[in-house]
Amino acid sequence: MADWLVEEGVGEHRAVRLAGDRIAEARIEWPGAALAGDIVEATLIARTAGSARGTVRLASGEEALIDRLPRDASEGAAIRVEVVRAAIGERGRAKRAQVRPSMGSPATLTLAERLRSEGHAVKVVRRFPGGDWDELCGEALDGAVAFAGGALLFAPTPGMTVIDIDGSLPARELALAAVAPLAEALRRFDLGGSTGIDFPTLAAKADRRAVDAALGEALAGWPHERTAMNGFGFVQLVARLERPSLLHLTHLSRTGFAARRLLRRAEHVAEPGVLLLTCHPAVENALRPEWRDDLARRSGRAVRVASDPALAPEAGFAQAVAS
Repeated sequence: MADWLVEEGVGEHRAVRLAGDRIAEARIEWPGAALAGDIVEATLIARTAGSARGTVRLASGEEALIDRLPRDASEGAAIRVEVVRAAIGERGRAKRAQVRPSMGSPATLTLAERLRSEGHAVKVVRRFPGGDWDELCGEALDGAVAFAGGALLFAPTPGMTVIDIDGSLPARELALAAVAPLAEALRRFDLGGSTGIDFPTLAAKADRRAVDAALGEALAGWPHERTAMNGFGFVQLVARLERPSLLHLTHLSRTGFAARRLLRRAEHVAEPGVLLLTCHPAVENALRPEWRDDLARRSGRAVRVASDPALAPEAGFAQAVAS
């Protein structure tokens, strides 16, 4: 079987690497945004005096931060850039994409092409076989992953993603029990950047060393750096950050995520008839006209949308109805 399976859905490409029937790793990309590795045309719209940094506007209209500007680059100049990091939303603001000048040929990769460029085997499929995609989306939306004796509680913040470990087990047992599900969740959520983990406070150095050793073993093969656990049970991880994680997309673009999830469900309605999408009004507003048209083209049938303010944003559903 291919290392990664990719669904190229309406408004969203998603990829998973399965371990048996369970998702071991996942990624989501929303086409239209500048993504790491893309080489695109841009215009320099601002430059900090005496600095190699500035701001560019990409051909899509998106603004990005640029560094390594040549000395002769002036405001208004056309410039070709490579995207180093995609834009990442935060509460109340967004971290703009980061780019740098490039001499490469313009290129915009799909998620499948991006994975292949990283050396992975990839198979594009209409639908993931089994797996637990809905469970993973639910965990990301809730910001919580349960395990025997406790739970991991995730909170994206502007500085880092914070993970609190809560449960009824004694402190040492709770900390050790959390390690394996924590390492799994980092991969499943596609988390990067800075992550702070608040383990239970462990007074004994031997207990802290035991958790450090278990965490090192569980994270083997996942590129990162980390601190040793301090006396308050805190550990910090730092991993390369190129794109928003599932956690960031669900928490900071909740209606957009819900709209795309609803479209995925609609694509797989098997019964004949008109496709009726029922959702919260905010999700209806997030359903772009081109997405509805794409869904109609893919399904070969008419698409209608009904809003219901009593529904939670993530509770939308799709069904076939008589015309």
